[in-house]
Amino acid sequence: MQPKSYLVVGGGLVGAASALRLQAAGFAVTLIDPGDPRRGASFGNIGHIAAEQVSPLASRESLRTFPGRLFGLGGPLDFRWRDAGLWAPWAMRFIAASDPARHARGQQALTAILAHALPAWRRLAEFSGAPDVVGRDGHAVVWMSERAAEAGRRSWEGAATGSAAFRPLGEDELDSWAAVMARPPAGGIRFSGTAQVSEPQAARDALMAAFLARGGEVVHARVERLSTGGRVVAHLDDGHEREAEGALVAAGAWAGRLMRGLGFEAPVIAERGYSVQSAEHGWDQALPPTVFEEHSMVVSCFTSGLRASSFVEFGSPDAPGDPRKWRMLEQRLSDLGIRFPPEPDRWVGPRPTLPDYLPAIGRLKGEPRILYAFGHQHLGLTMAAITAELMAALAEGRDPAIDLTPFRLERFDRTGA
Repeated sequence: MQPKSYLVVGGGLVGAASALRLQAAGFAVTLIDPGDPRRGASFGNIGHIAAEQVSPLASRESLRTFPGRLFGLGGPLDFRWRDAGLWAPWAMRFIAASDPARHARGQQALTAILAHALPAWRRLAEFSGAPDVVGRDGHAVVWMSERAAEAGRRSWEGAATGSAAFRPLGEDELDSWAAVMARPPAGGIRFSGTAQVSEPQAARDALMAAFLARGGEVVHARVERLSTGGRVVAHLDDGHEREAEGALVAAGAWAGRLMRGLGFEAPVIAERGYSVQSAEHGWDQALPPTVFEEHSMVVSCFTSGLRASSFVEFGSPDAPGDPRKWRMLEQRLSDLGIRFPPEPDRWVGPRPTLPDYLPAIGRLKGEPRILYAFGHQHLGLTMAAITAELMAALAEGRDPAIDLTPFRLERFDRTGA
């Protein structure tokens, strides 16, 4: 018997989009969220609908280039040593998932789901009454030296990009960056088939507003645990309880704790990203989101200002930010000649990442009243809309648009990896 009511645990983009789609499918939905929008990855990300990122980061290439990417050597990759108990077991699973055969299967799975990402976002934006949330098409990848440009172009030419495509940027196009930088990039490519939202928080706000306008309920609390019996019960940190016939766990980097309480080990870790933003800047709003590949940095202009983002830091989702990383981001902007104030808004947030860099999307084996949607790593915003449609299909008992077998959590039970 299909549940008629759902608790959605987690109010990031995946949770908000899923709550809205479940509600539209006729379910009574209560969304439970701690209420601090800056807490999760949905707030401070770069707003990129990344249909091109079909290749999982769990790969032999990632293992090969690992030493040169370490933060201590100026790279974007860092590990909080006090959190080694969290990331060390995860890292062993990551190494196992980097096997070429598993990587190939993961790429096939991501290619299938990301082909739906942008169309699903356009449908969701229209349905929520905010079609302008999904903005301009495309993004750019640039390099500041001829050597890096040559190597970068070769790398992208040999890479899978799914439904997205790219072309070289001409010299006249590269000159557009010269007006806002110390000098133009030495080379670059321009993608199509990707997009940018007007602003990540604006997108979430539009989804939440549509959900509330249609009679949805939002509870601001932290779910300590879920229990199942006659109904699914969410035990909240304020001592209260909320219950429904079913639940969707979309709690991002905090989902592992809830899944353990249900008797299932989900090896999700917080992969933290950093960003700085200011309404005062010298960037040209007509420029597309720009990846400075040599600097492992993305710059994107939103309605609220210019944002620069970087870093991959493994550790606790609740750990304080590392000031060195914000300073490095600001120094990189300065080195590129991008005008940016000395005291920007600084943010750090945890991407929820599973060892094979595939999300967890499905119905819990042995407890069909529990749906789950978390572990979207760098692609939470990208996959939020299609994930929501998949959740609605599962809740209604319909066949989803794609095969969800690669995204089932039971893959970790089966492989031990």
